[in-house]
Amino acid sequence: MINLRSVTPLPKEALEEMGMYWHTDIDNSDYIADSMVEITEAEAESYYEAANAIYDMFVEAGQYVIDNNLFHEIGIPFNLVEPIKLSWESDVHWHLYGRFDFAGGVNGQPIKLLEFNADTPTAVFETAVVQWALARHNGFNEASQFNNLFEALKSNFKRVVTLEGDPEEFEKVYSGWRILFSAVRGNKEEENTVKFLQQTAHEAGWTTGFTYMDEVGFDANHGVFDEEGEKYEFWFKLYPWEDIAINESGLLEQLVAMIKNQTSIFLNPPYAAMFHSKGMLPILKKLFPNSPYLLDASFEPLAGKAFVEKKCFSREGENVKIVGVDGSVIAENGGIYGNSKSVFQEFVELPKDASQAHYQAGVFFAYEGAGLGFRKGGKILDNMSKFVGHIIK
Repeated sequence: MINLRSVTPLPKEALEEMGMYWHTDIDNSDYIADSMVEITEAEAESYYEAANAIYDMFVEAGQYVIDNNLFHEIGIPFNLVEPIKLSWESDVHWHLYGRFDFAGGVNGQPIKLLEFNADTPTAVFETAVVQWALARHNGFNEASQFNNLFEALKSNFKRVVTLEGDPEEFEKVYSGWRILFSAVRGNKEEENTVKFLQQTAHEAGWTTGFTYMDEVGFDANHGVFDEEGEKYEFWFKLYPWEDIAINESGLLEQLVAMIKNQTSIFLNPPYAAMFHSKGMLPILKKLFPNSPYLLDASFEPLAGKAFVEKKCFSREGENVKIVGVDGSVIAENGGIYGNSKSVFQEFVELPKDASQAHYQAGVFFAYEGAGLGFRKGGKILDNMSKFVGHIIK
């Protein structure tokens, strides 16, 4: 049983003042839960260590995929292979942030990797800001959280130019380069997530701008431009690389040319799509068979055990199926990713509360493990799941 502490919710007006407008789901229920998960200091440290260790494994697995040309196996569109390789081979293409989804980690349950949201992870604002404010609102010590996400992102924005050097040397090497931040028009959650990241970059010392995706200008020989025609050397987009590859192939050709011409650098880089693919799960298991963090995973259904079938690039629990040892379907969600390649991962129960709701841990990674939050929902967590903050006892 997961340990919970009841809390008084933040007023919706307070959430909106902070910039969070997606506080109510379509059924009029609150998106932010009225409780926080209690964890120990040792559990927080274990989540941190797991994120760091698993990221190192992804780096090694990424090199293995490239060396052995396994892009098709992990569901990468053919036209995304070249930009992945180009961005991987040059140190200037810095991976800004991602979010690991974990089962377990509380009450003696081992931490198990479910997937890595390495390209366009959400719940950034909730993790970095809302759960901190919720703790403060309830009179808790807001420092009693595994939540250094804002500072970690700020430091990693500095590393975009210092790379493996000391991020505090940023001002010595920064030459006035600018980052243009973009989100899809009409999605308030994504827009405010992007604007939070923009503010973080600004506080790190960057000159920044914001332009909706449909207003960004692209020139293979000159780079990225905002709606006023101002040029930017860096472009952050909260839009998946695989969607650009599939739906915007002409744009992808321009972006590849920009990488080759060194006119623009993109955040997150194209190789984040490789990490993002759930097809990496069988690769990881092959390379690290004895890792305590990895569940059995394959490109074929697992024999003799319950498993989860998921698609390489599905989101929000779509096209996920849980299959029992006897082959019966325990739970299943439809979705728009039915034509995507399937991956089969050993099924593991998520921690539950007294109402039998399930809890999945999300640990952000920005150069290192940086922030913990939880999602609460059914056996398959979908877009109706709730965000649950945490507190260290």
